[in-house]
Amino acid sequence: MRQRIITTILIALAFASCQKKASGQTVAVVNGQEITAAELNAEIAADTNGNAAEDSKQLRNAALQKVIDRKLVVQQARKDGIDKSPEFLTQLNRGTDDLLINMLIGKRLGTAQVPTPQQISDLEASRPEMFASRETWTLSQIIYPLPKDPAVKAKLNATKTLDEVAQILTSSGIQFTRNTRKLDTAMFPHAIYQQLEKLAPGEPFIVPGADKGVASVVTAREPNPTPADQARPLALQVLRREQVDKFVQDRVAALRASAKIEYQPGFGPSATK
Repeated sequence: MRQRIITTILIALAFASCQKKASGQTVAVVNGQEITAAELNAEIAADTNGNAAEDSKQLRNAALQKVIDRKLVVQQARKDGIDKSPEFLTQLNRGTDDLLINMLIGKRLGTAQVPTPQQISDLEASRPEMFASRETWTLSQIIYPLPKDPAVKAKLNATKTLDEVAQILTSSGIQFTRNTRKLDTAMFPHAIYQQLEKLAPGEPFIVPGADKGVASVVTAREPNPTPADQARPLALQVLRREQVDKFVQDRVAALRASAKIEYQPGFGPSATK
């Protein structure tokens, strides 16, 4: 009898522990899966980019329903065994890697020295395309599939006008389309901008893609200087991004120097001459 009573009590306790309730820090339970207040707050922050005007009941309810919908779909995916598939596990590992890297960077930058006003001013002076001399360029473009013949590629790279590009493509039997677009010089990497500034007026520059090339010529330049009230925040953002890049590069170099890395034959880095 005593054994039966103990067993009954254990079963009752186990059953009760499975009956999760929406109380305290648990704002909802979906098929036994808890949604915490912290998870809901993170959802609201993500939806509003951390700039919610007010923590209204309507906003919280909408965010909670969104989380519930996601949990239901995730539960169905698990029932279908997707969480056990090699594709899921590969992407899960990649996502975990990215999250850990981003959190490491955030932790280190949280203790990094804030750029000084002089550093910000120096950055503005060194990047005219982003600040005082920022412009909006009008580009005339020719878009074409990348030729496989190295001789054709060489001819295209040697062109001095967009018409020459069109003539070479036509004579090579390569069809192309024309396009016009506007481009903000602040979007150029600084090194690329410096190269483009050295081009003669009307000289094309070619940007190859995965399967097509784009030859462009600057046909108009419209001054578009960054307003003074936006310049400092933008410069600070650039400096912080450069801090991130330098931190990652330096850290990877140090870690590689002390790491033991073994490659399967044929997978190692190519030998440099």
